[in-house]
Amino acid sequence: MAIVFQKPKALKDTAFHYCPGCTHGIAHRLVAEALDELDIEGKTIGIASVGCSYNSYDYFACDMIQAPHGRAPAVATGVKRSKPDNIVFTYQGDGDLAAIGTAEIIHAAARGENITVIFINNTIYGMTSGQMAPTTLLNQYTTTTPYGRIADHHGFPINVSEVLAVLDGPAYIERASLHDVKHIKKAKEAIKKAFTMQIMKKGFSMVELLSTCPTNWGLNPVEALNRIKNEMIPQYPLGVFKER
Repeated sequence: MAIVFQKPKALKDTAFHYCPGCTHGIAHRLVAEALDELDIEGKTIGIASVGCSYNSYDYFACDMIQAPHGRAPAVATGVKRSKPDNIVFTYQGDGDLAAIGTAEIIHAAARGENITVIFINNTIYGMTSGQMAPTTLLNQYTTTTPYGRIADHHGFPINVSEVLAVLDGPAYIERASLHDVKHIKKAKEAIKKAFTMQIMKKGFSMVELLSTCPTNWGLNPVEALNRIKNEMIPQYPLGVFKER
């Protein structure tokens, strides 16, 4: 019997620790499938961030390095410049990339560093009890916005892909979603293209993935998927924001 579906070789045979309904596991699989299909797992180095995905080094079969909170793009820059023939990617959440790591991601993009960034946007700090993140939606309840995010007090959500797209350095920036099969397939195409841009030495690439956090959102898995569609996408529209 022909095998039509199996675990990617770039993923270890380890159970994920993520909460039920969290789409980090889907994102991991898409990255691993891209590494397999491009046949680059053996020369890929991943940079793990701090957050729910901090121990992604337990899941990916490629070489992995743990970076301090927010500093994954800086670590990736050093690795790529010292080993330019390797493929280097970071895997970061919105608190890591868009708050603590704001300077690192902006300057890595502005320099056009030839790295690939996988950016998970779930509009909240997932691991540290659900505080407001830079991507938290207006009126969204978090542990630090118990009455909802209010623009006059907390400011507005940051659309990271749009911000980075105005810089000259990035070669490819796309936002995709993980809320249904159709969009998951598109997300995989975006991730594979981002790695291809690095292989072609085009420069900085980033794929932003709209993801769920059922536990901190206080929703069940199905409700969380619907929240991406109904609430997140209107604030964070999908599509390609930069391609060079």
